[in-house]
Amino acid sequence: MNEKEKHVRENAPHAHNNADNADQIANSMTAKGKNEKRQGTAQSNRLWMWLGVIILIFILLYWLFSIGIFEDVIGYFNG
Repeated sequence: MNEKEKHVRENAPHAHNNADNADQIANSMTAKGKNEKRQGTAQSNRLWMWLGVIILIFILLYWLFSIGIFEDVIGYFNG
């Protein structure tokens, strides 16, 4: 077997594997991008949820003070 045949024989199976590896890399990159987008979306959803909870707490406190329940409980009153 001469050098050329040896080179072709050694590299021929790898040519097919390289194409498969390129497909696997491309698929893994798209999957990685989708996972990163999903995680980013989950983080922003979590942030908006906590922001909504904080706003609702402030609305509840404002409402309680406006109807006077907290004023009676803490002993604060006008006149």
